[in-house]
Order: sequence, then structure tokens, then C-alpha cells
Amino acid sequence: MLEESQIVPADERSAGTPLAVDRDEVEAIGTDVTYKAYIDNIKTQTGKGPEQYLAMAKRKGLTKHSELLAWLKTDMGLGHGHANAIILHIKDPELGKKKITEDAKREASKKK
Repeated sequence: MLEESQIVPADERSAGTPLAVDRDEVEAIGTDVTYKAYIDNIKTQTGKGPEQYLAMAKRKGLTKHSELLAWLKTDMGLGHGHANAIILHIKDPELGKKKITEDAKREASKKK
């Protein structure tokens, strides 16, 4: 398991460093990772949002989870968790948008 000090902020990562640590490792140090946080991190690191990945997957004709996962990890350089976050949006864009909205509302209520 990682110590909190071992998690490198996104702006301090070098090229080739995975976008995030394993969810179990994050939970072990008590950090709550939301779907919105995954998507925000992907946008920060790649400059692409879920809609862009959806359009690219459609152009490539990718529909199966396994082929999407392989493409996102191999060609796009996403880690396993981030790839699955994008796959959720590719498979069900409305659910992805709903989860982002719910997470944003939850974040806003915590700040009050």
C-alpha cells in the first residue's frame, strides 16, 4: 500500500507515470476518489474529455469492453482505473454525465 506522501500530484508527474494509483491503495489512505475526479484528472493529463474519447472510439468502431480497455491503456496511455472511467462514459454517456453532476453537487455541499 502507498503512503500518502507517495502519491504524486498530477502537475508534478513526469511523462510515462500512471495517472493514478490503484483505487484500493487510495482508499487505504482515506482519500475519496469520485468519478468526477477521475475524469478531471484525465482531462488535465491528456487534454481530452470523455466526449472526445467517445468520438474516437466510434470512429474506430470499438464497442466491446475488452477492446476499449486495450485501446485506452495501450494507445491512449491511460491507467486501468482511468480507462474504465472513460469506458463507462463511452458505454452510457448519460450515466457518465449524471455521475459527474452528482459528484459536483456532493463536492459543493462539502465546501459549505
